[in-house]
Amino acid sequence: MLYAVGIDASDYVSRIVPLVQRMVPEIGDLLDIGAGAGQLGRALRRPGAAWTAVEPAAAMRSRLAGLGDARPRVVPHGWESASLAAKSHDTVLAANISAPFQAAAAFLDRCRSWARRHVVWIVPAQHGPRGTCLSGCLPPEWHGEDERPGVDVVLSRLDPAQQPDAVVITPWTFVLPVGGIESLAEHLAERLAWAPHDPRRRALRAHLVAQCRHDARGSRLEVAKAAAVLVWRLA
Repeated sequence: MLYAVGIDASDYVSRIVPLVQRMVPEIGDLLDIGAGAGQLGRALRRPGAAWTAVEPAAAMRSRLAGLGDARPRVVPHGWESASLAAKSHDTVLAANISAPFQAAAAFLDRCRSWARRHVVWIVPAQHGPRGTCLSGCLPPEWHGEDERPGVDVVLSRLDPAQQPDAVVITPWTFVLPVGGIESLAEHLAERLAWAPHDPRRRALRAHLVAQCRHDARGSRLEVAKAAAVLVWRLA
């Protein structure tokens, strides 16, 4: 949910949507795998076309249901177990999910089986961590993540015949409105699997306070990121 709140406040959608629309002018019926809160899918969908969201997380499905008449048809499963007809959507979209890292070739085959025209993946492209939404504002010795651009990792896991037809990279900024630093620091410490009495917990709170920006828009944390849009053309 933290990531979804940050996407609401970030320029992610405004940066990504024009790129996808230039690369895939006819989105048509959209299959949105790992749709999250639906910000990107809602912006990309075409009036009168179908929008199907594959989303296993109950909290995200609640957000999707809150879109009212604009909500997609929801498939409450992960991509491995989702039951969808072959060639059932014009465009298959997968944005910022783990599948391209965990099973790139198998996931691409599944996406292709569902798509009539295009497959679109959006993966991290910044030189820096990508495991958690705020790890980019932490020192490397704290987050301990691989800092290679995610797009390089994904492409290395695909055979030459599986490489995308087009790749475009854009910068964007993750923005998280901050209400209370204490609860946020506790959340991050748990994500980092630090013990309850780890002295880094106190240092983390101080670090987040120093990172916070304050102005008329309120208090927030900002993390510079980049995204790669990968497109496969099937027809």
